[in-house]
Parts: sequence; C-alpha cells; structure tokens
Amino acid sequence: MTTTDSSPTSLSWARRRHSAARFWRAYRTRRAGLAGLAALALIALVALAAPLLVGSDVQSVTRAPGGPLESPSAEFPLGTDQFGRSLLGLLVWGARISLTVGLLAAALSVAIGTLVGILAGHYGGWFSALAMRVTDWFLVMPTLVLAIVLATVMSRSVWTVIVAIGVTSWPTTARLVRAQTIAVESRPYIERARALGGGHSHVMSRHVLPNVMPLVLAQTTLCISSAILTEATLAFLGLGDPTVVSWGGMLQDAREAGAVSAGHWWYLAPPGIAVAVVALSFTLCGRAIESVLNPRLGAAG
Repeated sequence: MTTTDSSPTSLSWARRRHSAARFWRAYRTRRAGLAGLAALALIALVALAAPLLVGSDVQSVTRAPGGPLESPSAEFPLGTDQFGRSLLGLLVWGARISLTVGLLAAALSVAIGTLVGILAGHYGGWFSALAMRVTDWFLVMPTLVLAIVLATVMSRSVWTVIVAIGVTSWPTTARLVRAQTIAVESRPYIERARALGGGHSHVMSRHVLPNVMPLVLAQTTLCISSAILTEATLAFLGLGDPTVVSWGGMLQDAREAGAVSAGHWWYLAPPGIAVAVVALSFTLCGRAIESVLNPRLGAAG
C-alpha cells in the first residue's frame, strides 16, 4: 500500500527534477543570463553579509569615522558622505534595502497580476470585461505617478514603498496571464477535467496555474528590476524611509549635500551604478528565462 501511494509522488518529483535539470542545461547556454545570475549572486551574498563586512554602525551619524565629504582614499575607498560616514559601507548596507524592496514589491505585483489574470481568463464574460477595464485604467496612468501619490498619502516607511510599487505595477502581468489562461483553457484536457467533475478552483489551481507559472517566473525577474528602479526614484524624490539606507536614499542625500554642483562624483556614481547593475542583471536573467521557456524566442536567439 505504501509503495502504491508513494509512486505517484515519486514520479511527480522525478518529473520536476528532470524539468529543472533540462531548464538549467538550456539556461547555461545563455551567456548573458549567466552573467546576470553571477552578478546577482555576488550582490546578494554581499547584502546578506553586510553586518559582518561593514557592521551596523556604518549607518550611525554620531559615530561617523571620517570627516564630511572626504574624497576617496585608502581608508575610505569611495569617500565619505556629508556626515563623515563611509560611502562604501553605506553602499553595501543599502543593497539590503534595495534588494528587499525590489523582491517584495515585485512579488506583490506579480501575485496581484496573476490572480486577476487567471480569474479574468477563466470566468470570462462581464467579469473579464470589468477586470480588463480596471487593468486598462492602471495601464494608462503612469506607474510612477500613482506610486508617488500612494507614497505621499501613506506613512513614510519601507512597507509603504513596497505597497505603493506593488499595487500600481501589476497590469502588464494581468494581461499576459489572462491571455495565457485563455490559451490553456482551450486545450482538450481542461474539458475532460470539467467533465469528470472538476470545479472552478480545481481547474484554476491544478491545470491553469502550473501552465502559467513559467510566464509568471519570467515576468517576476523583469518586475524586480523595475521595482528597484522605482524604489530608487521614490527615495531620490524624498518619499522613501528616512531611517534606513538605500541606494536611492544615498542619491537623495548626495543631491541635498550639493554633490552635483560641487563635483563630488564619488558620492553620486556608486549608488547610481549599483542600481543600474542590479536592474540590468535582473533584466538579463529575465530575458534568458523567457527565451528558455519560449521555444520561439530560443530559436530566434
């Protein structure tokens, strides 16, 4: 009895391992995707090890080790900010907030878009029309403007930024998932599942969701890069959490300190380059995943 019960589970896990191995073999052939993945792995490792590498005191204004706006030196490779804090330490510590906001905001955005897309594609009719009209309204309105409005009316915190980005950037995912859901539900096995008594929740969770997950995965990596850029923009505009260090917050501090007019490039360049590198890395990973999961794109590449 135990062998009979466990064999379907073992077969399912064997299929998943085979699919993962096949995906990785295909992904390894994308050099740009590997470069992006390696860069993200390095940045994530540095962010996780930030307390060990630079310590939490790097954020303290009262215990700053250097003078204000010192140029790069052996003691401070990237110079100091207007409070005398090491910019290299702030850059390392800021990776934690920027990556966290990007990941959580993208997860929220993709979750909302996936839910709306599957429901609209599955039920159709007036519900799909209403859902798509709401989606179109969000698509017409600039995401950054909506995020600024939400970040302004809500309390200034990291969670406010995450919610502001997440609830304003889901429409693209919703439209993609809806189209994929309609394509999946036109297949014969969906009709068989319904004929055997499968309800709405069974069809959506057991048949539709697994088939749209590859699209969702590729879309998530692309959303993360957009979320990180939006977080940096909000922080640069002074709408981020002033109690934490992020790359966008560093750019805002540099602007307030007059780094642009004074020519203090070491204050402006590192956080800007860091945001660009992370966004580019996630985009490269997303494009590589998309080309692996989409045979047409893979053939074109």
